[in-house]
Amino acid sequence: MSKSQKPSSGLVGAGLLIVDKDAGMTSHDVVSRCRKLLNTRKVGHAGTLDPMATGVLILGVERATKLLGLLALTTKSYSATIRLGQATTTDDAEGETVSTADASGIDDAAIAVEIARLTGDIDQVPTRVSAIKVDGQRAHKLVREGADFELAARPVTVSRFDVLARRNVGTFVDLDVEVDCSSGTYIRALARDLGGALGVGGHLTVLRRTAVGPFTLEHARTLAQLADEPAVSLDIDAAAQTAFPHRQISAAEAESLSQGRWLDPIGVPGVYATIDPDGRTIALVQERGKRASSVMVVRPATLQ
Repeated sequence: MSKSQKPSSGLVGAGLLIVDKDAGMTSHDVVSRCRKLLNTRKVGHAGTLDPMATGVLILGVERATKLLGLLALTTKSYSATIRLGQATTTDDAEGETVSTADASGIDDAAIAVEIARLTGDIDQVPTRVSAIKVDGQRAHKLVREGADFELAARPVTVSRFDVLARRNVGTFVDLDVEVDCSSGTYIRALARDLGGALGVGGHLTVLRRTAVGPFTLEHARTLAQLADEPAVSLDIDAAAQTAFPHRQISAAEAESLSQGRWLDPIGVPGVYATIDPDGRTIALVQERGKRASSVMVVRPATLQ
């Protein structure tokens, strides 16, 4: 949607915007900037990305904001650099140093053993500087206030934790890694735990998110690129059809769904997109019992 267009509450300009976030910005900063660039208040984001981090951040625009809560963004991929030999208060480079040690003598075999222990289904204690709530307050807020608290370990899955390169930097060891993991996994905590297991401490110096669910850097644009061409990355049809399985429906079935009625189930699990003969996404549907009912009508009859 261009800056000159009137903001729409319907389908004009609706879709997902995949941003390649710059370092130093919060997710809210990105949303605010995109609202100005797209000339609409109707922008929201799915999940967050630390200010230090760069990479994939998913935003919904106009009617596609309603998609955000339905997206199955359960897998994420990152490239990162872990520094062994130094621990910080935040488990990343933005925190204060709490300990240093000589890591230069640690061999690759020892690193591989501990990485293997941090791969698979593991219980991870989240980083203390996180958005997790403790007695109703965010953990990062409690840390700033000097509160004493503990976070419970949570089950997460690290399906890939590969070392791509090692560099000795004085007494430190920097590891370039790639990680595929479940939502809720903290890469900072992996750096902390790897350094802790090796007895030298560790923290994250670089973090770049390369994928969230089916959305990758190939879909993404920087804010500078967006300023030159303000438009969504995927319109609402492409977004729904990228994120969900499909079911082809007839024109009559499309009319029924647009009016709020349901279809007969066909045995597809989970939420899926229903596509009319013209290739348009009519609704996102989930089957329950004898009904395939809409969880979101993308094209209600009132907006067509």
